[in-house]
Amino acid sequence: MKLNTLKFEKIDQIAKITINRPENFNTLNSHMSNELLKVAISCDEDKNIKAIILTGSGDKSFCAGGDLFSFKNSGSKLSSEVKEFIISLHGAISKFCRLKAPIIASINGVAAGAGLSFASFPSLAIASTKATFISSYTNMGLTPDGSSSFFLPKLIGQRRYMELVLTNRTLSAAEALDWGLVNKVVKPEKLEDETMKIAKFLSKGPISAHGRIKDLVLNSYQNSLEEQLELEARFFTNSLNTDEFKDKLSAFTSKDKK
Repeated sequence: MKLNTLKFEKIDQIAKITINRPENFNTLNSHMSNELLKVAISCDEDKNIKAIILTGSGDKSFCAGGDLFSFKNSGSKLSSEVKEFIISLHGAISKFCRLKAPIIASINGVAAGAGLSFASFPSLAIASTKATFISSYTNMGLTPDGSSSFFLPKLIGQRRYMELVLTNRTLSAAEALDWGLVNKVVKPEKLEDETMKIAKFLSKGPISAHGRIKDLVLNSYQNSLEEQLELEARFFTNSLNTDEFKDKLSAFTSKDKK
């Protein structure tokens, strides 16, 4: 797969996606949104992928949001071009969220604008101590995109989300951890190893169960209690028919008899 704005590699059963525009602070343009969708579909088609890492190239930026210079260069075509851009971007995020494989955001630097969204939609997030988080949209008279208005209020609470987007407060990695935006903060030199350690653990787990857990969480945002309980019951009983459960049950009961 030929890519210009991303790096995509597979390490055993782990896919690693690296946002690769370090000279532009890994900002997002139309090429990248299209490539993200292409990579998301590739991950969906590859049944051997059991975990996914999303990170940024270099040591300064995870993703610093949209490429405003490309916006400027669009001239009178800006609105139509951005509509296409957002359709592919949102398609990619939707596809990533519906994949069975858990996704880990490995946040190596600035996460701004859409980069804040990229820190929000994955299953888990681990950040370097150098990482910072800022909405930035209202600095430019814009509103959020890329799913942050869906995920972030649920992760950190509505009032804190409103504070982020209305005041453009910058969160340090430690504050992001305290607010519940990330799961763990490590030194920059430890980020790659710690992320890979988590990815390896997840890649050895039951992919069907992981996918159902992702679906349960997504559906919990709009389901009533009774609808969610029904979904839990259906997913649980469906899991009983998987080879993953049967193998683990056999191993557990055999060990118990010894």
